[in-house]
Amino acid sequence: MASTRTVRPQAVATEIPPVPLTVEGYGVLHQMMKVRWAEWHRLQPSIKTEIANEASEVLAKMEQNAGGSSGVYSLLGHKGDLMFVHMRQSFADLNQVELELGGLKLSDYLEQTTSYLSVIELGLYESSLKLYNELAERGVEPHSEEWKKAVDETLARQREAMRSRLYPELPKSRYLSFYPMDRRRGEEQNWYRLPMEERARQMNEHGLVGRRYAGEVKQIITGSIGFDDWEWGVDLFADDPLVFKKLIYEMRFDEVSAVYALFGHFYVGLRCPVSELGKLLSGQAPKG
Repeated sequence: MASTRTVRPQAVATEIPPVPLTVEGYGVLHQMMKVRWAEWHRLQPSIKTEIANEASEVLAKMEQNAGGSSGVYSLLGHKGDLMFVHMRQSFADLNQVELELGGLKLSDYLEQTTSYLSVIELGLYESSLKLYNELAERGVEPHSEEWKKAVDETLARQREAMRSRLYPELPKSRYLSFYPMDRRRGEEQNWYRLPMEERARQMNEHGLVGRRYAGEVKQIITGSIGFDDWEWGVDLFADDPLVFKKLIYEMRFDEVSAVYALFGHFYVGLRCPVSELGKLLSGQAPKG
């Protein structure tokens, strides 16, 4: 006798992906330099002026570049003397910046101590959860063509809505604090094993602290997974450097920082208008 058992259709795998969507903007390169002071001091004043003028002319064009600006900073401490920060449309453009700087006579008296490569990144936890859950409720298979189309449409809308944050002008604030960071991936505490809802909750609480400092500090977050040794880079810009300490100290009481954050070296510098580069190389701190 033929079986009358009902054959159920195979269930659609609708478990949402663990990775939040992101939108990206300018590529960013930080270059930390030491000046070979002994060699520099041996130069005749007229040669120093010639070299500084050449560098200032090139850096002025970089500073006003239509496809992303640059800035020069006088570093405090032993980690370097100068820091160049460049934002450009592509990594190829950043490489061109490196080559142009390497061709300057000034580069003969500079030694790069380290650098950092990243891209401006905005995480979309809230939008990702909303979209993933809507698609799952409709039974759309993750990473299917329908799923990818919905993701692409969401990303296109977010890129347009956040264009000014993805492609900003480098702030003219007097001070800059830059540092790289990771999320902990240890045996006991692993950020990447938390459910996305929990990560979104913690990141939202973390962001609330930053918003309270919105009038005092400007922040640019960059992603560097696959590009450099850490996972993210953080640039903070302010006219009063004490705000860096207050903001970062307060943020360390957030769960996401207290439990899951690891920090690299911090670099603090004063913005140096390119017109004052010669004065800086002669021993005068930027006036701002």
